[in-house]
Amino acid sequence: MNEFDTLGDAFASRELWQIIGLSLSVSLSATAAAALAGLPLGAALAVWQFPLRRFLILAANALLALPPVVVGLALYLVLSRSGPLGALGLLFTPTAMAIAQAILALPIVTALAHRSAEALWRDYGDALMDLGTSKCRAIPALIAMGRLSMLTAVLAGFGRTVSEVGAILVVGGNIAGYTRTMTTAIALETSKGNLPLALGLGLVLIGLSTFVSAAAFALAGRSERR
Repeated sequence: MNEFDTLGDAFASRELWQIIGLSLSVSLSATAAAALAGLPLGAALAVWQFPLRRFLILAANALLALPPVVVGLALYLVLSRSGPLGALGLLFTPTAMAIAQAILALPIVTALAHRSAEALWRDYGDALMDLGTSKCRAIPALIAMGRLSMLTAVLAGFGRTVSEVGAILVVGGNIAGYTRTMTTAIALETSKGNLPLALGLGLVLIGLSTFVSAAAFALAGRSERR
């Protein structure tokens, strides 16, 4: 007999909500880090002209489909005891999971932010320069002007982080009560035959993903109408 015989029992369990709480904490932290780096970087790529600019734009778009397991493996090698950052003791911690998710979300946020900022810079760049705005000050101005598109980019990044399993499984270890997230728990509980808990987590994950996708679509539509 499974630990949870019904879906109702699963939703009433402390374990399920603990897993959901950890998942949201890790994913929101990773998304915030990706947004703090990716939004200014995307806008800067639209404003500044420098030798590696084209390469960085291509890299951001090419890395949209970055394999999560490869990211997890690379980060594992860096954070392991024999790795360059092994002394920090971050392997198999929520922090390592957040770093992995942030790496996966960064190209998405950067690429989408660049597309929005590039269009805005093409339309309003000359006007901003005529007003005496420097290129450094133009970056936050573009982010503010394209705030709906920028928010769409952040939501897309969150959608990637919250549904991620491969990278966080490698660097987090799926430790019960410490690094077990919704995606890793679904895989484990399904293999154990604990379907009520797996289904409960799956429903929550589907709800979050659907909400994020709908919000991103609605914001993108509003941005285009404007």
